Amino acid sequence: MNKLLIVDDEQHIREVIREYAEFSGYEVDEASNGFEAIDKCRNKSYDILIIDVMMPKLDGFSAVKELRKFSDTPILMLSARGEEYDKLFGFEMGVDDYVVKPFSPKEIMARLQVILKRHKKQQNIQDEEIMEFGELKINVPSHVVTIQGKKVDLTPKEYDLLLYLALNKNIAISRDQLLDAVWGYDFFGDDRTVDTHIKMLRSSLSGLRNMIVTVRGVGYKFEAHE
Repeated sequence: MNKLLIVDDEQHIREVIREYAEFSGYEVDEASNGFEAIDKCRNKSYDILIIDVMMPKLDGFSAVKELRKFSDTPILMLSARGEEYDKLFGFEMGVDDYVVKPFSPKEIMARLQVILKRHKKQQNIQDEEIMEFGELKINVPSHVVTIQGKKVDLTPKEYDLLLYLALNKNIAISRDQLLDAVWGYDFFGDDRTVDTHIKMLRSSLSGLRNMIVTVRGVGYKFEAHE
């Protein structure tokens, strides 16, 4: 049974999500603000979190920033604002998906399943424990990327994107394939999501940015020799 923590200051929203989640087989806990969420996550392990952006005491973005210091638990963020800037900021903070209010509870459940499925798949990668591409190394079990022995700070999505491209090195991958593999859906995302994260990843790789090659009319590929 997957353990879910719902973090929202609006009680009726927590109740609606709880009803659908428990019906879907989740074990559910609740928190009404970011501080409560952090406290609960320090004392209990969850499989996935749903966190609202606008909350009293400690907002969702601040809570995610603190949570990412000690936890890589997948996070679905809720917000009443649908501006692209807010979504991209959430992804940069380490959020796995972003839903704008008002939402359909059935859509929330579907997205949770996609996130959990993708997270489990990533955890089950055992055949490639440490991948080496010259100066670049990807330690899969620890999710650590280094260049010339120095750790590279990547957001969770940047890491997922790099890992997927590396696992398919020298193969051109379409944007739709990347959306499906890294974000887990092809309907809710668009090309700008992929392009923005590719730009962020290249910036993080700095001198090795050219390993991520744009394939015109197709998408991207990871070009490297082990």
